[in-house]
Amino acid sequence: MQRSANDKPRLETIDFARGIALVAMAIYHLAWDLEFFGYADPGMTATGGWRLFARSIASSFLFLVGVSLVLAHARGVRWRPFLKRLAMVALAAGAISLVTWLAVPGGFIFFGILHQIALASLLGMAFLRLPVWLVVLAAVAVIAAPQFLRSAVFDHPALWWVGLSSANPRSNDYVPLFPWFGAVLLGMAATRVAEARGLFGRLRPITLPAATRPIQAAGRHSLAFYLIHQPLLIASVWLFSQVFPAAEVPRDIEFTRACTAQCEQTEGAEFCSVYCVCVLEKLETENRFDEVYGGAPSPQTSQRLQEIVSACSFEAEPSGDGEDMP
Repeated sequence: MQRSANDKPRLETIDFARGIALVAMAIYHLAWDLEFFGYADPGMTATGGWRLFARSIASSFLFLVGVSLVLAHARGVRWRPFLKRLAMVALAAGAISLVTWLAVPGGFIFFGILHQIALASLLGMAFLRLPVWLVVLAAVAVIAAPQFLRSAVFDHPALWWVGLSSANPRSNDYVPLFPWFGAVLLGMAATRVAEARGLFGRLRPITLPAATRPIQAAGRHSLAFYLIHQPLLIASVWLFSQVFPAAEVPRDIEFTRACTAQCEQTEGAEFCSVYCVCVLEKLETENRFDEVYGGAPSPQTSQRLQEIVSACSFEAEPSGDGEDMP
């Protein structure tokens, strides 16, 4: 009797690829933890090569979500395992939101990678049997949307998950629908093309070396790995810090480094240098630095901070002399 598509053995190569993405994610999170505990410069993981690394990891992970959707359901949706998996991912995403809201309310994860996976898995079902060219077109549109469709209409917190607000909200892991669902769609399209050309039939008999088994195991149990690895990493770094504490950096230097790292994501180094020093000086002059540094400014200080940001942005511009600014 001929085997159904759903009875085929797992592809070791796909499990291995997913495991590699998870290992890369753990490396990035370890770097983030080292930064958090003061062993690396503030803002290090949000700039330069680390930022590109993080985006590559998220893209590859979501691409593989699209691959898995097609391999598992293209020839008939297996609703029971699909809904079970969807519920597990959604519950895990909700748990992460709750824990991070309690631990770091100023940057809690309200729509991170797991939230995106849950939504993308559901939306992806609508694309399973569409023509490949249409799926690719949709992927391009989703990826390009934030460049053209940002609007204040999406600035309400209830719509932040869309990814089209005028400015990205603060979060330790922000993976909104636009543009990240595009990676899932590209994974679905690529898998459809590969399957039509018999690529997976050639990959299925391949047995990888025994040394890859731990990485394959991580790939097979990706949700468990994701939930467990960061608590273990952060606990390990915390224990290390109790024995070998990081050297203390003066708060004004730490603030300036973090400000500059964040600023240089969108502006030049010269602008950011002037801008961040300006913000620091104004906050210290008005005795508001402690509130802002502590992450819990009063409404009055928050409003004044916005005014300072605008004033310092003007001063940092090459044509701005700032003489008339407060």
